[in-house]
Amino acid sequence: MRYLFCTILFVFCSLFTVESQDLQSPSAFLGYDIGTQFSRHHQVVDYFKTIANAVPDQVKLEQYGTTNERRGLYLAFVSSEDNIKNLETIRENNLKNTGLLEGSPSNTDVAIVWLSYNVHGNEASSSEAAMLTLYKLLTERKDLLENTVVIIDPCINPDGRDRYINWYNETASQPYDIDQQASEHHEPWPGGRPNHYLFDLNRDWAWATQVETQQRLKVYNKWMPHIHVDFHEQGPNEPYYFAPAAEPFHEIISDWQRDFQTQIGINHAKYFDAEGWLFFTRERFDLFYPSYGDTYPTYMGAIGMTYEQGGHGMSGLGILNDEGHVLTLVERLTHHTATGLSTVEIASRNAKQLNTEFAKFFDNGNLKYKSYVVKGNQDKLNSLKELLSKHGIKFENANSGKVSGYDYASGKQGSMSVDTNSIVIHTNQPKGKMVKVLFEPNAKLNDSLTYDITAWSLPYAYGLDAVASSSKVSSTKSYEGKMPTVLSEAYGYVSKWNSLKDAQFLADLLKHDVKVRFTEKPFQSNGEQFDRGSLIITKGDNKHLTDFIGTLNQLKQKHKQNLSKINSGFSQTTPDIGSPDIKLINKQKVAVLSGEGTSSLSYGEIWHFFEKQLHYPLTSINTDDLSRTNLSKYHVLIIPNGYYGSVLNDDTMKKIKDWVQAGGKVIAIDGALRSFAGKDGFSLKYKSSDNSNSSDNLTPYAEREREYTNSLITGAIFKTKIDNTHPMAFGYNKDYFTLKLGSSAYDLLDSGYNVGHLADTKVYSGFAGKNALPNLENTLVFGEERKGSGSFIYFVDNTLFRSFWENGKLFLVNSVFFVNNNAYEL
Repeated sequence: MRYLFCTILFVFCSLFTVESQDLQSPSAFLGYDIGTQFSRHHQVVDYFKTIANAVPDQVKLEQYGTTNERRGLYLAFVSSEDNIKNLETIRENNLKNTGLLEGSPSNTDVAIVWLSYNVHGNEASSSEAAMLTLYKLLTERKDLLENTVVIIDPCINPDGRDRYINWYNETASQPYDIDQQASEHHEPWPGGRPNHYLFDLNRDWAWATQVETQQRLKVYNKWMPHIHVDFHEQGPNEPYYFAPAAEPFHEIISDWQRDFQTQIGINHAKYFDAEGWLFFTRERFDLFYPSYGDTYPTYMGAIGMTYEQGGHGMSGLGILNDEGHVLTLVERLTHHTATGLSTVEIASRNAKQLNTEFAKFFDNGNLKYKSYVVKGNQDKLNSLKELLSKHGIKFENANSGKVSGYDYASGKQGSMSVDTNSIVIHTNQPKGKMVKVLFEPNAKLNDSLTYDITAWSLPYAYGLDAVASSSKVSSTKSYEGKMPTVLSEAYGYVSKWNSLKDAQFLADLLKHDVKVRFTEKPFQSNGEQFDRGSLIITKGDNKHLTDFIGTLNQLKQKHKQNLSKINSGFSQTTPDIGSPDIKLINKQKVAVLSGEGTSSLSYGEIWHFFEKQLHYPLTSINTDDLSRTNLSKYHVLIIPNGYYGSVLNDDTMKKIKDWVQAGGKVIAIDGALRSFAGKDGFSLKYKSSDNSNSSDNLTPYAEREREYTNSLITGAIFKTKIDNTHPMAFGYNKDYFTLKLGSSAYDLLDSGYNVGHLADTKVYSGFAGKNALPNLENTLVFGEERKGSGSFIYFVDNTLFRSFWENGKLFLVNSVFFVNNNAYEL
């Protein structure tokens, strides 16, 4: 018997030894000590594949998507053998616990922890840490996996990561240079932080404009983890930051979520204290703006957290920081590994309570507003529905009648008539708290020191009328609208113009060489009234097309456009179709500045808009090449937000002026206006503030930062008066809600067109400092200034900001195709 026992023990130990030998450490797999080189994305993925193949009973690797540059996006599900066998049951039990799946959960003792790495590509230590964390979980900390499922996303932003690492690997000295002034510590434009389209993926969780986010949310909402950690880096002179977060906390965050963040922080501190590592908590990163990798999960019931390691893109493999410490990649990834494992540890220790408190979060009975009722342009409603569907938020159609509550348009109590095309979003659904966050008129802000914008309410962003009701509004399940009918022969056809869908239709028509007109004045034909901006497509203009009706039918079906038939060029009310007020739309050749001087984020917003939303060609011109670029090849030049002091010098400014005089159009956005304001030949001028006070300098040092917020505007919503008779504003009402990102103010144009302006300074949502507000009264928001045959078009507010302010996008399209349409032919 003793011999048999020894034999069994020998076999068991042999199997364990074989398993340990098969499970390669990251260093053994990579062929270099982890942290002594940067690993490219494919190496990180290959390591995860190798481990998943070695221990398939403990690691399940799933590809959930692909980036714009065709790099794979992966998740690793790491747990015990029993949990991996029952992974789908664990997932379903968790969703039952939230109410997202019907039925009672059979077991809620397993904690689900999701670790997300490298959302910012040049914060590259975290993907290295992801490999080491995976290895240590399967070797040193296997005990944690008995009641925990760990979901690891080793790299949210592979395109940005490889952009950074490829640059660093070809730039860095051998051995690396720790001097801060060395070239390897200064990335070139646009840097590795953003994704392919230069979007900050850590600001895209709620808006889901990017392909990486869209694919990730499908899996995230299938799992709804209890804890989510987003791993980041900050400057090399900063120590490590971890939870608990700073104020302001959004009011829906539960006491449990707050308290457990503190417990997690205390657990981390135990490990950092043991090693003598510096860290800080509660001072900088708040939980308010809903589109972060910590706030979005928090509003979905999780303990959402940001961890920030000192380092960032400038640190490379090693850098001498200002405190005389050589900060290395090895050190950075070691810290991230420690907090990752500590997070799993405390989740395992509190698995039962995590499940219990997680379920409580989805009780939404105490929310003030029970229903948000939204009506307006059908295309905009459909766009809103698409966003809600990405988050698994349910909506229904309203029953006809009147709804009372908080009226978004007036900013006070009121009522609104609704019909069956209006939609209702109730808060008595599992994701009711996220509904509140996205739709609340004005999020409660208990501290003005915030890390991001403070207003985002979706009815304002989508340009829709809305009422928030404190009682549940009657509704029925949603239905789809009718498909457009097939066209028959006619003199011509008219398409409405009031949404991005209409703009996409126009772009496709022009790409198919269909000639299109637009009207600058309202007219009536066949008993139907058509507004300014309506598109007119006539048979006579399109004789060059061999199958005009077939082409038009194909495009209208593709875009689900309803076209109105007109039987004659003679209108019932003028203008007639041949009037000079009904103009042919040029197939505009559009260019945009990129490179040094431009904001990479602003450029990316424009690039993404034209390629992925409008689907219209755009030529990028690097600022280094502007002085030798032949502008006569373009109708429109868009200048993104940026700092152009050295780019738009006297010579290039003269070149641009001459081009505009000949018929070109410049569209300047946000900070780009600084290059024209107050300059000779321009009526654009800064509005000077009268709030300067020498006594401000007596504010105590400790109060300066908070006092400074009195002069700031951090993403607040204002009502703008619009001249919707101007082509830049075709398709808009006389009121438009704008998202103002800063306190810069410009006087109304003396010569030109003040298309949009702030008549008053009432804040409808968000934070605006008391000293900033008076200077905004009667200031420009959108304007056009004509020079010769061309125009300078000014966007004080960036309507493409993060691509989520849907209602502002048509201003840009109008500026390209409608404003000063007498552009020259190339």
